[in-house]
Amino acid sequence: MNEALHPEDGTAGRKPTQDPLGEFELIARFFTRPGRVPGDADSERDAVLLGIGDDAALLRLPAGADLVAAVDTIVAGRHFLADCDPRAVGHRALAVNLSDLAAMGARPAWATLALTLPRADPAWLEAFARGLFELADRHHVALVGGDTTSGPLTVSLQLLGHVPRGRGLRRGGGRAGDWLAVTGHLGDAGAGLALAQGHILCADAAAAAELRRRFEYPCPRVEFGLRARDLATAAMDLSDGLVADLPKLAAASGLKALAHVERLPLSPAMRTLGLPTEAEEWALGAGDDYELLLAFPPENHARLAAAAAQSGVELTVIGELQHGAGVCWTRQGTPYVPRVSGYDHFR
Repeated sequence: MNEALHPEDGTAGRKPTQDPLGEFELIARFFTRPGRVPGDADSERDAVLLGIGDDAALLRLPAGADLVAAVDTIVAGRHFLADCDPRAVGHRALAVNLSDLAAMGARPAWATLALTLPRADPAWLEAFARGLFELADRHHVALVGGDTTSGPLTVSLQLLGHVPRGRGLRRGGGRAGDWLAVTGHLGDAGAGLALAQGHILCADAAAAAELRRRFEYPCPRVEFGLRARDLATAAMDLSDGLVADLPKLAAASGLKALAHVERLPLSPAMRTLGLPTEAEEWALGAGDDYELLLAFPPENHARLAAAAAQSGVELTVIGELQHGAGVCWTRQGTPYVPRVSGYDHFR
């Protein structure tokens, strides 16, 4: 999208001749934002000195800030259904990265996009760009460059943001005695995927639509991450499922996690399904909820709960960090072994 968004020299990057759009027309039509003049920034975090149209972007980082970078790739048939609404694909591509920055307590600012397309279909691109920019505008993110190429449908998006120097949240900051909490509800995305694939049915149309929405349009907890930055000791986002992600936070902090399965927050839509066993397994292992997992001193609970309420999200305490290693799961005071393992690309 700077000239970083152009075909490679030679034949490898050229679009098939039957494609409706050429490379530069595609960029200009769908990804160059009218009215955004390089250097004419809306705010400090949109300080784009040079954006799309050159070999690379020039960005001005606020004084006294640390740069935060995240990148995720989503692949058709792996991270989203092949017939998924392209607006949802555009939303998801940015949302999964926004969730990573939320876990760091970072303010998002700029994105670059690498888009691989089987063909340059204008209708698909228009909906994809709409979903991407609706979410980008909500969080004041400027698209400043990227790349396009021909091939199996794959979207890679890099997100850049910043935190005040030395104040970024990490997974490894937890301390023994800290409480563990999660935002929102767990398992909705897993149930939504099962509905989309036809593996389960739901007679309640509103509940089914809500669960599908939670899978197709994840809601990154950016605002809460900013408010929690100086109250939590450790954080990460739940992209692979709690059963896979909680051990990562505990190990990074050099501690053991104690988690109570009966405390996992389930949404009203999930409870409408009437599938308690499946709900528990989705809440533990389905992933794709993009909620936040936090560790914090118990004395900060009231302020964190208030920060969550101000951000329009629930906060649920599910356990604590202790001296030791690994994760101890319990249900109603009895040791419990989860039957799910969370998501792993190569397992």
